[in-house]
Amino acid sequence: MSNLHSALIAGSEPAVDAEDDMKAAVYARTSSTSQRFGYSIGEQVRQCLDRCEMLGWEPVFVFKDEAKSGKDTDRPMFQEMLTRAEQGAFDVLVFWKLDRFSRSIMHAVQLENEFREWGIALHSVTEQLDTTTAAGRFNFRNIANAAEFERDMIKQRTKMGHTALAMAHKWPNSTPPLGYERLENGLLQVIPAESSLVRRIFRLYLEVQSMPETAAVLNEEEKLPRGYELWTAIDVGHVLRNRIYKGEYSVGNITEPAEEYRLLDDQLFEKVTAVRYRFSEPQEAKRPQMPRDRKEIRVGTVIGQYCKFLSR
Repeated sequence: MSNLHSALIAGSEPAVDAEDDMKAAVYARTSSTSQRFGYSIGEQVRQCLDRCEMLGWEPVFVFKDEAKSGKDTDRPMFQEMLTRAEQGAFDVLVFWKLDRFSRSIMHAVQLENEFREWGIALHSVTEQLDTTTAAGRFNFRNIANAAEFERDMIKQRTKMGHTALAMAHKWPNSTPPLGYERLENGLLQVIPAESSLVRRIFRLYLEVQSMPETAAVLNEEEKLPRGYELWTAIDVGHVLRNRIYKGEYSVGNITEPAEEYRLLDDQLFEKVTAVRYRFSEPQEAKRPQMPRDRKEIRVGTVIGQYCKFLSR
């Protein structure tokens, strides 16, 4: 191994000045410390330097990220490499395989656009990817177009899947709304005890006309169904806004009537909706303040519930 080769592997500082026109930087990455021959940092660097020698490029940097994920660019030496690239410190970036550079083709395309603006080409040792030539750039654009096409197809399939779920009234994930359980076939089934709680929440909100107040009362009553440690105004809002309780089932952009899931009549739901939006339009009425005694009760309840939660 030459002195130049040894010096490069030791770190990422520039090597000696060279007379060749094309200055190259090598980037190598492993996602774990246990990767073997062919994937190891040392072997990746060796093959990249051999390629530089074959093509007459002068290697001036070696950037190595060991045991780093390729999901994003938050890798120490990758960031250093980007900084040097933006400074124009080299002309071509050499890597063993594209997934060492980026695990996402679309992400690689975005990075290539930046590198092209900086006047820097990309070269893969093991793939037909070389943007130092017109043919290589053409090939890379084809890869980019194929990746974009695949992304659009995934979007389309996802949308079709959501539409199919909505038409069949199936729930798309393992966390159904309060009041229901998800069956193995994806359909929802009403849980009687929880459906009573849903109706209680709507009627209670009509009475107190405040989501924080409603949450406070529910905590006082210890109305805590599965998945709830403490009621909050946000939790109450999620319940009050969910139109599935009036028999409207929505997934994606599809909305279907689903009477089998109805827990409330339209009149109660619309009354609650009107109260929720009562301050959205300019008017003389001001939002009423919570009574002091209720505020004190609410604070005490929240603190008590929180202490109870910590003691579990």
